Amino acid sequence: KILKERSGKSRLWLLCDMLRCALKYNAGYVDYKIAEMYRLTDEQKKTQITRGLSNTIVRRMNDKAYWYLFDDKATFNRLFKDEVNRDWIELSDELSLEDWKAFLDRNDDLICKPLEGSSGVGIERHTKEEWRGREEAFLQELREKKIGIVEERVIQHPKMAEMCPTSVNTIRIATLLGDKKQGIVYAFLRIGNGKVMDNVDQGGMAARIDLESGTLLTVGADKQGNTYTEHPMTHTPIIGFQIPYFKEACDMCLKAAQKVPQMRFVAWDVAITEKGPVFIEGNSFPSHAIPQFAAHFPDGVGILPRFEAFIDL
Repeated sequence: KILKERSGKSRLWLLCDMLRCALKYNAGYVDYKIAEMYRLTDEQKKTQITRGLSNTIVRRMNDKAYWYLFDDKATFNRLFKDEVNRDWIELSDELSLEDWKAFLDRNDDLICKPLEGSSGVGIERHTKEEWRGREEAFLQELREKKIGIVEERVIQHPKMAEMCPTSVNTIRIATLLGDKKQGIVYAFLRIGNGKVMDNVDQGGMAARIDLESGTLLTVGADKQGNTYTEHPMTHTPIIGFQIPYFKEACDMCLKAAQKVPQMRFVAWDVAITEKGPVFIEGNSFPSHAIPQFAAHFPDGVGILPRFEAFIDL
């Protein structure tokens, strides 16, 4: 029904085309919707990274025995402590009340996360007014919510806050240690839209970044297919927006990619502070949704050719 309204095509035509794309390109219905495959020729459809192809790339590039280094947030923070570069604490069974109170004394603003998970699910923000004088009860409440790690909130660069001040607007930089070459296969800015998180699954949007200049090339687009030339809250123009410290962010990701060579395809989430880039997390199974938004590829040619420059598919 949604696609019928968008495309003007009949439900029967769309259903048949979706089934054909599923069989021929291993495309799920979300792939079909996000890439707007109903508007594409067969040659253009061949250039899309569908779920089936994405799964194949991840299985081939990433040794599953090493996924835990990225999937467990505390393990990731320990492994990449220099790049994370912020105060944090794991809510393990061994955590003493004294250490917990000392951590709270050092921080006024916290981000609380489950140890595992994606898409911003379960993430909360808390400030000192909420726990002052009730530190032990606060700890118990977080544990009951399955919070596994608590971090000092990252304060983003003022330039990044101009886009959306309610969330840390992170850069998704994907590194690929390919057989043909190694480097960055794509980069997108994830932009919040009023919530604490910038994830597209939490109502955020994304815009494609020019890898050479660090400027935004495209409109912002969300998972529902809405597009934005400027941010709806702040009215900051999106196309042409210059990301500070972008080269430093890319260099940090390229260096980090060499630390676990068994993980050859990683999507890094990077925040930009006044002092430079820091890691939020690394993703062992990068989402193929953000790089495939139709609005980012108005000519209909998807991101597959960029991958083919690194690996044979």
